[in-house]
Order: sequence, then C-alpha cells, then structure tokens
Amino acid sequence: MIHITLPDGKTVTYPKGITPIEVARGISEGLARNVISARFNNRKVETVTPLETDGSLVLYTWNDEEGKKTFWHSSSHVLAQALEMLYPGIKLTIGPAIDNGFYYDVDFMDHTVSEKDFPAIEQKAMEIARGKHEFKMREVSKADALSYYEDHENQYKVELIENLEDGEITFCDHDTFTDLCRGGHIPNTGIIKAFKVLNVAGAYWRGDENRPQLTRVYGISFPKQKELTNYLHLLEEAKKRDHRKLGKELELFTFSQKVGQGLPLWLPKGAALRERLEDFLKKAQKKAGYEMVVSPHIGQKELYVTSGHYAKYGEDSFQPIHTPKQDEEFLLKPMNCPHHCEIYNARPYSYRELPKRFAEFGTVYRYEQSGELHGLTRVRGFTQDDAHIFCTHEQLDQEFKEVIDLSLYVLTSLGFDNYTAQVSVRDPETPEKYIGSVENWERAEAAIINAAREKEMNFEIVPGEAAFYGPKLDFMVKDALGRKWQLGTIQVDYNLPERFDLTYKGSDNETHRPVMIHRAPFGSMERFVALLLEHTGGNFPLWLTPVQAMILPVSEKHEKYAQKVLKSMENCEIRALVDARSETVGKKIRETEMQKLPFMLIVGDQEMDQGTVSVRRHGGEDLGAQSVEAFSDLVKNEINSTLKRFKEV
Repeated sequence: MIHITLPDGKTVTYPKGITPIEVARGISEGLARNVISARFNNRKVETVTPLETDGSLVLYTWNDEEGKKTFWHSSSHVLAQALEMLYPGIKLTIGPAIDNGFYYDVDFMDHTVSEKDFPAIEQKAMEIARGKHEFKMREVSKADALSYYEDHENQYKVELIENLEDGEITFCDHDTFTDLCRGGHIPNTGIIKAFKVLNVAGAYWRGDENRPQLTRVYGISFPKQKELTNYLHLLEEAKKRDHRKLGKELELFTFSQKVGQGLPLWLPKGAALRERLEDFLKKAQKKAGYEMVVSPHIGQKELYVTSGHYAKYGEDSFQPIHTPKQDEEFLLKPMNCPHHCEIYNARPYSYRELPKRFAEFGTVYRYEQSGELHGLTRVRGFTQDDAHIFCTHEQLDQEFKEVIDLSLYVLTSLGFDNYTAQVSVRDPETPEKYIGSVENWERAEAAIINAAREKEMNFEIVPGEAAFYGPKLDFMVKDALGRKWQLGTIQVDYNLPERFDLTYKGSDNETHRPVMIHRAPFGSMERFVALLLEHTGGNFPLWLTPVQAMILPVSEKHEKYAQKVLKSMENCEIRALVDARSETVGKKIRETEMQKLPFMLIVGDQEMDQGTVSVRRHGGEDLGAQSVEAFSDLVKNEINSTLKRFKEV
C-alpha cells in the first residue's frame, strides 16, 4: 500500500500501482471525466501512470493552468503528425506549450508553409484528433533513441538526445507518430475538439542566430468549438488594440532602421505621456520618502563583474566599449542596481539614517535578437522606474509592505484592478543559477512570503522564477481582454550588499550589512505604455492623456476666437490644441474621434457671440454649449474623481 496526499492535505491509502485517473474516479465520476493531467511529487505524469511510492498528487482539468498546458502540449504532437503527413521529409525539432496555445519548430527542407496552407493543416489535425488515439509513454535507451533519429536523418533530435543520459529519455507514441518527449499528456486525442493554426514565423535553432533558421508554426486548441470561436473574437479585439497600431495612429512613438532595431523614438505626444507617468510616480515616491538620483548610461566592466551581472548577462549584453586606454572596457548599462550600490557607498551611514531610498528613471540596454523584438514590449533600450532601498534587517518587513502599497497604488490608479501576485523563489535543484548563500536566500524568501500574507494578497509561490541574486514578488494583472501580464516587481537582495561591501554603523557601534530591495512598479516605461495602450484601447484616463481637448473652429473667421479659448484652457491647466486646418468641421470631428481625444470643443458663430464652446465627449456624447469656466470645472471634477492620491486612499 502507498499513501497519497491530496491538495486539501488529506492523505489516503491506495494499492501500489494505482493511477491518477483511478484516484480521481475514487473521488467522483464527475471529476474523473474531467481530469486530463496530473502531477505526482512535483513531476508531471500521465493520467494512467502507475504510482509506486508515497507522495503528493495534484489532478488537473482544462480549467487549471497546468491542465491547459498539458492539453496544448499534447496538441503540438498532433500538429507535428499532421505536418509530417502533409510535408514528407521535414525535420521536427521541439513543440512546447506556451501561455496561449503551442508551437512546433520545423525544418521544412524544400517545402514552404503560408497562411493559405492553414486550413489543410487544421483539417488533417482534426482527422487525427477524431481517431481518439491514446498517448503512451515509454523509456528508451540512449543508443536506441540516437539510432531512431539517425535513421530518420533528424540532426536536431540527435543533438537533443546527445545532451541527455540513459534513464532520462522517453518517447511518446500516438497513432503512427512517435516523438521525443518528457511527458505530460491528455488521455487521448479525442479530447481535442477544435484546432486552429494561428501563424508562422522564423526561429533560430536553440535561439542561436548562428544556427539554422527554422519555421515556427503557432497553433491553439480547445475541448469545445465555442471556446475557439470566443478566442478568435478575442484575437480580433486584440488586433484593434495592438499597441504598435495604436502608437502609430495616436502619434506616440516610432522606430527607425537608421537609428537601430529595438530603439524606440518617442514623438511629442508620447514624450508628454511618459512625462506625466513619471510625474505621477515621482509625486507618490516623494511622499514615500524616496530621493531621486542619476547614473550614467555606461559603466566599467568591473562594476558588472562585481555585481554578478556580467557572468549572468554577459552573453546577452552589447559588446564592450573599448577606450583609447589599453585594457579599459566599458559596457552599456544593463541594470541600474550596481550604480545605486556605489551611490550608497559614497559616504558612511548610521542606522539612524536608514532606510535610504534611491529612485531613478534609468535607461538600460540589453541585446535582443532581432526575431525577439516586438514593438515596445521587447526592445534593446528601455527606461526602468528603478528604485533601491537600503535598510536594516528589522526594517525589511515594513519597507517591503510599503513598496507593495506603492505598487498597488500605481496599478489601480491606471485601471489594472484585476491582479494577483507571484512569489518567485529559487529552484533548489539548480543552485548554479543563483549567487549568494542558502541562508540569505531562505531569509529573503521568508520575508517576501510573510509580507504577502500580512497584506492578505492572493498569491502563488513559483519555484525557479527568482532573479539570480534574489527572490521576488511580481504583480500579475489581467487586462480588459482577460490576458495576463506581469507588471511591476519587488525583489529582496542580500547578495549585492555583500558584493559591494555595503555597510552601516548599528546602535551597538558595530558595522552591519544592509538589506537591499529592488523595486519597479511600472517595470519599464516602454512595456508599461504598451500594455496600458492595449488595456485602454488608447482611451487613457483624462489626467494622463497628452491632449485633453481639441478646439475645432467651424471656419477661418472663428480661428481668432479658437485661439482665445486655447489661452483660457492653458490658464486653467487644460491641455488643448486648435485644429485650424482648412477642412470641413465634419472631417475634423471624425479625425479627432480617431485620435481618441477625450473632448472636442466646437466654436462657430453662436459660440463666438455668447462666449461659449460646444462640447462633445469622445464617443459622440453631446454635452451642449458651456462657458470655458464650466468646461474647466467639468475636467477638474472628472480628474479629481478618477485620480487617487497616494497615502490618501
């Protein structure tokens, strides 16, 4: 007999060799019908895997994230089989599940695949799915695995197998198809009821641009056709909200090949938007006791060797900058934290002076492969709303909780009310990924978990997602379309203070090591603006939008009055412009609507005679004729009702 512990903490005794699906059936037939995946002792298993030892068992359905990943990973096998049947001689590489669906990287040899081929691939995949083929795992020796793929002349799978050891190699079979796979599959292909190929893209083998370029085929699948229909509708809505499209239409930012890939150029309206976001956070930071600092865009290589960033980020950094002086090397700044450590080191501190909170909107640079670049969400140069807090061990708990308060203020003020938290801790099985002592890691992880609990946050603990120098708390938000994004992060760091020999004099007159907290509520200005654009569809809050009102003179004779209205708007601190183009007022109204400006102020004969403006809200609502003072009050009241004040909420 073996003892199985279920997620509710209950331990049940079962015969040795029982399977997860049999455990599910023992709980309820309804559960058994819906279980599609399982995890035993933190390892993914099949629903029919015999359980031979005591352990913890988690059962997953389609409604669980892990269940979806298993469903989509299984679907990638079906996609791979369909591609092999339609395009003989191709070479398959890897096909993982991703956040929304799955992909398979394929060397299509002499074949090409484009959008016109998608219906045929989908049809073939559904034919396979309807066969209700069971997924069956089997262990294979390294020699047999190599022989199998050498016979198939698949050098990609051979390379993968060469890096594995005997005893850890498994194949997955379904129907006539076999693939190298670690496991975690749905019971059979028949559960897949809807299948869609989404797009194709180029991808380098193992992410190395010096290796062969493959074709990445993206797909998604569902257990119900209706879910696919809803998802495709969501995709259409997402296309309308694509920040790259909206950024161009609203004249916020652009890119230039001459400037370089992944280096955004902020246009006047975009720069104004950034400035208002920065001012918004600076006001809150000032109330929270932060001091602004400025650090250079480059630093000596030794700075990043000391911090540990060079060892971890060296390959992803730009090439060193060599000066005329022999053996002198600089790097473009990939992180702000080493600079802030040296700012702290500029003078000695007493415990009475801590915490020190240094903040900077610091631009950093990291090399990204061209295929990984994507609008503002993946760039090579970006500005972090970075801050680093240096505090005593006794202050850590309170400081961390106050950073949580500041981060939540930022998110909720900008409409991201639907959020959870993720506590990222180290993976104890891969200690080489991290720096610092186990003791420091345990202290840091405990501090974050305790703070999250005291704040009564909805959070999950995720092993293996910590930064290399410390654990972190990430805010996971859902946007208006239900998509999940990581926004804002807080990290506890015992390691950099040691590496930079940071100290303070304690009440005992002895030297002590401070604790460091890394914090960035926006994350980066670029990515935050991108997500805010897609969340709002470009309809920014009134207090944030670069232009709050467009003044539209009906004809040339009304332009002088329009300019007078503009002066009044400026005196009332309302951001407005005059559209003095020689176009019809109807065309001006349509184009202003397209620019998503909150208000239009139309001025003609009547308005000029009465000293008023005719107010229209974005979306078409006619608010009628108003005095400039009344409109100003309307704007101020709306801003005051929507913009929260930090420490006043």
